[in-house]
Amino acid sequence: MGSETGTADRKRRSFIEEARREQIMTAAAEVAAEVGYASTSFSRIAEKAGISKSVITYHFSGKDEILRLVTARLFERVWQHMEARIEAETTAAGQVRAWIGAQLEFFGAHRTEFLAMSEIVAGHRDPDGTPAYAADLAEEVDALAEILARGQRDGEFREFDPRGVANIILRSTDGVLASWAYDDGVDLPGQTTVLLDFIDHAIGGRR
Repeated sequence: MGSETGTADRKRRSFIEEARREQIMTAAAEVAAEVGYASTSFSRIAEKAGISKSVITYHFSGKDEILRLVTARLFERVWQHMEARIEAETTAAGQVRAWIGAQLEFFGAHRTEFLAMSEIVAGHRDPDGTPAYAADLAEEVDALAEILARGQRDGEFREFDPRGVANIILRSTDGVLASWAYDDGVDLPGQTTVLLDFIDHAIGGRR
């Protein structure tokens, strides 16, 4: 009996700790979105979450750990949203459109998360000064470039440098999201339509 109670208590503590970590990461994302990466601090996160700084230091070693986890979680969530849409398409042109459309759709419903991710990705650097997410961004470019190269092999797209064009497409998507995130007057669905039409004409994709 005692052993079973102890196990239950440990599970309960684990659940509470996980919920607290989630609360702290959510608050950290909101703070980063509001004041930027550089101004995000334990004090501001604690105030946003309605807890003491000591509670944060119990769960996390520092600001960098929290913000890395925030970004990793967002990367995972947006990719899960995009992956099903991409895999449902049978052509490279369809997959490119699904990639961009699903990404814009996800962040359209998660403005705070997009602002937080943008601030963290732009501001976070490794100890040697290099951008902390350079490898992740390069991996994203490579994955889209593979789809573009397949479309060229299958005769869907004209000739161009797949990786260079993949980078342009992704940075254009970032630009549309940034203009919307910082300006409530921007019509994101409308801009999504414009961007997809532009990409179709640029790469020669068939509708």
